[in-house]
Amino acid sequence: MRRRTARLVIWAVFAATLLTIVVANHHGGDVGRGVASAWTGVLLLLIVMTIVRQILSVRQVTLQSIFGAISAYLIIGLMYSAFYAAMYYLHDRDFFAGGQPGNGSNFQYFSFTTLTTLGYGDFTAAHSEGRAIAMLEAMTGQIFLATLVAKLVASFRPAAAPPRGPAEGAGGGES
Repeated sequence: MRRRTARLVIWAVFAATLLTIVVANHHGGDVGRGVASAWTGVLLLLIVMTIVRQILSVRQVTLQSIFGAISAYLIIGLMYSAFYAAMYYLHDRDFFAGGQPGNGSNFQYFSFTTLTTLGYGDFTAAHSEGRAIAMLEAMTGQIFLATLVAKLVASFRPAAAPPRGPAEGAGGGES
């Protein structure tokens, strides 16, 4: 009964959060969009923490563990994108240098080029707060790849293939 109650509470919080984000985005102006973006970033952080916790709790590294780590890495990029959007909406629609427009696709592009430390240079944070978060994202991306994903890949041992029967051998079967 406790598990069922916990699941109901989680789903209720999820539904309330989703409704709040939708309403804030559509009716809250820039402050509502900023708060909704920040809350989206926090939720994505919680998802990443849950995935990583699950990965680390399993004794044997499986292919699913590696896919989970890659998924967490991609969600980290989306999380930072949400935080950049929050900064944009909460600071008078000013985030990128050179008057570059702030929109979802530009925040995601900037986030993933920063997370991967690719950094083309076509988008740059205009203020020290944005640059500080971008530096934190670049370090997070490199540390995540160099530690968790690399360790998982190095520890991965694929399951042995089932033995083949005599009828399945090379060239000896009947037609």
